[in-house]
Amino acid sequence: MAKERKRRQPADAPPPGDDDEGRDHRREKKPRKERPDPVLPSQIKNKDKRKEVHAKLKREKKAQKRQLARERGQAAQRAPPEKLVPRTIENTREPDETVCRPDDQELFAGNDADEFNAVLKQQTTPKVLITTCRFNSGRGPAFIEELMQVIPNSCYVKRGTYELKKIVEYANNRDFTSLVVVHTNRREPDALLIINLPAGPTAHFKLSKLILRKDIKNHGNPTSHKPELVLNNFTTRLGHRVGRMIQSLFPQEPNFRGRRVVTFHNQRDYIFFRHHRYIFEMKENKIASKDKKAKTSESKSQPEKQVICRLQECGPRFTLKLLTLQHGTFDTKNGEYEWVHKWLSSDEQAGWQIAACCWVLLLHMAWGSHPIQVRPYVSARTSVQARAYDTEVGWSRVQQCSGTWLAPSPGPAMLSAPVWSNG
Repeated sequence: MAKERKRRQPADAPPPGDDDEGRDHRREKKPRKERPDPVLPSQIKNKDKRKEVHAKLKREKKAQKRQLARERGQAAQRAPPEKLVPRTIENTREPDETVCRPDDQELFAGNDADEFNAVLKQQTTPKVLITTCRFNSGRGPAFIEELMQVIPNSCYVKRGTYELKKIVEYANNRDFTSLVVVHTNRREPDALLIINLPAGPTAHFKLSKLILRKDIKNHGNPTSHKPELVLNNFTTRLGHRVGRMIQSLFPQEPNFRGRRVVTFHNQRDYIFFRHHRYIFEMKENKIASKDKKAKTSESKSQPEKQVICRLQECGPRFTLKLLTLQHGTFDTKNGEYEWVHKWLSSDEQAGWQIAACCWVLLLHMAWGSHPIQVRPYVSARTSVQARAYDTEVGWSRVQQCSGTWLAPSPGPAMLSAPVWSNG
């Protein structure tokens, strides 16, 4: 057998019996020096050194950004992320159950029996009568003049002191298909009433943001051609009905060569009106000739004709918002409403009524006796539908009826509360 060789041990090695002490001795290491914090450029007093450090930090940050962008690009190539869609008012709206579908047989069957069928199927030529309220001034006449240029086969009749029912009877006797009433308040058109004849319906629109033709920059003058009509985003059942009413104002045989287009764009329950005309222009582009033998510059360049189309706005420009849609012709007392715009929620109307009654009590406490008289609310609408609407919503706009201001109707929390008037 080979002899076992003894391992040489260093001179400083511990004796064989003290194994634990030797291990502890090996584990002991010198303490590491802590790295100093990086010096910020603002802490350096030397101007040249400070600029140098600042430039170095800036280069490092740019290199780090490029590295991160490179890594993101490589990750996107491996698995492309989903495209982020921004949140807008349109894509966050709650889905409407009344949106019309292309396969809705009930809707198309109702179109053959509605009030606009005769005009839209070209059985009757549309004939529009335009009138105003009793006191028309300011921009009202100018707006009516431009409205007559937009709607073909329309004529204006001065209102005078006649009631609206007399105007409707006058229009029916002369075979008018529609009646448009422009309402003016404080010398400014603020409402539009469209009555389909002879049996309705009646649509009441709020008119706002009116801009006449003279106020539009680089405007054009319309021609007498029949315009092309564009109705955009009238997708619900109510929008479908309102769109057919607007469509019945215009003839159904537009002159596409007449270069006129009228647009009604519905967005967020507001109808935006625009009136344009097409302009076709011939533009010549010079193309260099490839013939090397050509000596003159005229022979080198060959003009190429190109047709360019652009739009020019003719005006006017305004915005409509539907307030009420009523069965039959205009009737405020016994009329039945198909649709009424809901102004406030139940919580908002209750708060408004509480605030109004508090103001009445403060006036009583301040002056004791004052010209304001307390009386119960009397609604201007007496039909079953109007009373049901007042009961459900509990809100009616402050309106003037026969010289008396009508205040909001009492809601569920204020049934016994008084309402004021200056009657």
